[in-house]
Amino acid sequence: MGSTGTVLRELRGAQKSSKGVSLYSRYVNRPAGRLLAAGAFRAGLTPNQVTLISAAFTFTAIAAVALVEPSWWLGVLVHAGLAVGFAFDSADGQLARLTGRGGPDGEWLDHVVDCAKMILVHSAVLIAFHRFGGLPGEAWLLLPLGFLFVAVLTFCAGLLREQLGKAAAGTAPVPGAPGAPVSPIRAVALLPADYGIFCLVFLLLGAPGAFRAGYAVLAAVHALFLVAFLAKWFRELKALRAG
Repeated sequence: MGSTGTVLRELRGAQKSSKGVSLYSRYVNRPAGRLLAAGAFRAGLTPNQVTLISAAFTFTAIAAVALVEPSWWLGVLVHAGLAVGFAFDSADGQLARLTGRGGPDGEWLDHVVDCAKMILVHSAVLIAFHRFGGLPGEAWLLLPLGFLFVAVLTFCAGLLREQLGKAAAGTAPVPGAPGAPVSPIRAVALLPADYGIFCLVFLLLGAPGAFRAGYAVLAAVHALFLVAFLAKWFRELKALRAG
């Protein structure tokens, strides 16, 4: 088993392409995941065990949103749990590529955890809105439901785009090199749709009005991104059929 420095160098060479990745994921979450993956490798953990660690941090933080009265301290703890869970979510794939121990079971488990995370986080916000009150009107209860719809549709449509694209092409796409050219404008533009940026809104839990406003803005932005993504993915799949 090599040193941590050696493992980190090998992990840097096993990164996925940065195309279509926001600045947060590229410069914050992936590097954090790389450190966690190196630690997991040294500890002898499997990629699936890392996925379950990610789930533990994430689901604990989500449960706190639904069960604990909002406060500034809760916001800090929830954000920390979600951010660490997100970093471990990056670490499991990096560890799988490093060790060659990835497989359909790991990919399936990762997607199941991701889907559960999206459903539960917005459900927790809905529960918190209902339990702790202070809403300007009952119509605000529809906001988490709308955000949930947008998040799940984006996830499912994106996953289908990937799988149908592979089937149409007859082969899985080869991941790009970490140093492949990446549009900085696109990386900045994708920031509002990044899960890591979404996690930041929970830092406002101590100010319910500010939290609602931030959450509503993110919901609107994600809805706009969904429309753009659906149009883009449809055109890409149509082009594959024509080709």
